[in-house]
Amino acid sequence: MQTKLLISSLPVIQPRKKLMLGIATAISLSIGIGVNSVALAASCENPDTLTFAIIPTEETVAELQLYKPVTDRMAELTGKKIAFFMPTSYASVVEGLLSEFVDVAVLGPYSYVIANGKDENIEVFATYAKKPGYLQEEGPGYKGVLISKKGSGLKTIADLKGKLIGLTDPGSTSGNLVPRVVFAKVIGMDIDDYFKKTVYTGSHELSTVAVHQGKVDAAFVASHRFDNVVDKGEVALEDFNVIWSSPAIPQDPFVYRSPLCEDIKANIRETFLGLKDQPDAKAFLENVKSNTFVAMTSSDYDVIRDLKKAKDARKQQGG
Repeated sequence: MQTKLLISSLPVIQPRKKLMLGIATAISLSIGIGVNSVALAASCENPDTLTFAIIPTEETVAELQLYKPVTDRMAELTGKKIAFFMPTSYASVVEGLLSEFVDVAVLGPYSYVIANGKDENIEVFATYAKKPGYLQEEGPGYKGVLISKKGSGLKTIADLKGKLIGLTDPGSTSGNLVPRVVFAKVIGMDIDDYFKKTVYTGSHELSTVAVHQGKVDAAFVASHRFDNVVDKGEVALEDFNVIWSSPAIPQDPFVYRSPLCEDIKANIRETFLGLKDQPDAKAFLENVKSNTFVAMTSSDYDVIRDLKKAKDARKQQGG
């Protein structure tokens, strides 16, 4: 079964009608099937098509082709058609899940906590364990790093006071939440007060390139996303100063909507957790710098919830 890619240039998301097992309710009543059978039929969703989305990166379209062995495997295991929704922001993926338009997605840790806080039916089931890289450490975690360009004279946190700083996206963990909570504790004030100005670039890759090109003085980026830009040859490791690193952050959560029928969810989990044994998925795993996926639960992201609470509290105090 092949994957159908649906590309949308705008985050206009309309809830689609699911093929619910609950459709059997009206039919059951008309032919006299018991109430218990009706309740059972309405207990889960069984759509013909599963819609999949990933948080945007600089080369999301190129990543679609790398995901194709994964989505083809998901189609084979679930027996469903797989449609791809092209988002324009972290928020558009979250809204897709909340509106029940998106069924399976890759989120950032912070955007997952936001989404799960609004709807507990958005359930994490896996993430990838990273290989070691230039700044990336081995395992299912990563770090937020503050980088500047070598030769700029900006080598310390003190050097960056009053400078232009790149952030990633309001829904980013290492590119927004961590700077505003963890790094703010380091400098003892809000980052908007410490720096001259902060700007959102749209992705970790774009932030890295912006630093290299001198468009911003420094930027907060994810360690593994920085490594990707180095691997592509767009920048060199030796071109940068690493001024600060955060504690470990759990990797990007892979999620689905929990009302899906249990056999569908089990096959979605197997799609990812069993990738290490699939030769066709080698290119995908190499792209995400991983050998395997690992199972994850909601509690694995409690550290992000704590950061969000701290950020929200700081915002209320400031307001």
